[in-house]
Amino acid sequence: LVSLLSGRAVKPTVGMTGEINLQGQVLPIGGLKQKILAAHRMGLTEVVLPKRNENDLDDVPDNVKADMTFHIASTYAEVAAAAFER
Repeated sequence: LVSLLSGRAVKPTVGMTGEINLQGQVLPIGGLKQKILAAHRMGLTEVVLPKRNENDLDDVPDNVKADMTFHIASTYAEVAAAAFER
């Protein structure tokens, strides 16, 4: 929605997971490992994830982590900085 309204494209290599509340805070989610594995299978190379899920990266296989860049976000501004093309 933000991409449409702003006219800025999300980088095609980026996947995102999480929830953003009305205050712009990024909230944690469940199933991070499965979501990252799916993103990896689909060829994504970057994932934006909630700060409160950072420790869940320990469950992701090392070979998958080596192929990807993870952007840890606490606020909408951090999500936007990682996700949108410049």
